[in-house]
Amino acid sequence: MRIADLPKYELKPEEIKAVDQIISKHKGKNGAVIPVLQQIQKRIGFIPIDVQKKVAVQLGIPDKNVYGVATFYSFFSLMPRGKYNIQVCMGTACFVKGGKKIVDNIQKELGIKPGQTTNDRKYSLQVTRCVGACGIAPVIIINDTVYKKVNPLKVMDIVCSLE
Repeated sequence: MRIADLPKYELKPEEIKAVDQIISKHKGKNGAVIPVLQQIQKRIGFIPIDVQKKVAVQLGIPDKNVYGVATFYSFFSLMPRGKYNIQVCMGTACFVKGGKKIVDNIQKELGIKPGQTTNDRKYSLQVTRCVGACGIAPVIIINDTVYKKVNPLKVMDIVCSLE
């Protein structure tokens, strides 16, 4: 995805204040980029390009370095994520045991593709590489909760039970 294709997002005043506080706690520290981005994503839900530039300026590093970190690690998102971020493991064991069917069923029911978020920002769908849980495959992770041995035909029961 090109930077020009990313949605523009106006930060709320309280989000700007939170970003500034997060960055100021890490100024002058080596290796601050990842912890700063993690905390910002936890607070805002994703890492907008404008925020990445702000991080770079305030930490005194090139913005390409911040962008490189934000795009290298799969746990960072440049796009808004939903309240419920659904990650489907597509490692070999999960794929063989129904990972693709899980993705297909979620796509069909929620009307989104991997990498997208529903219009109401309630659900996001992500496809991930192996999460290292082959013994309990297929696996989905919703926010911080791991669901093991997910039946592809019953995955929407899990999704619908979230609220």
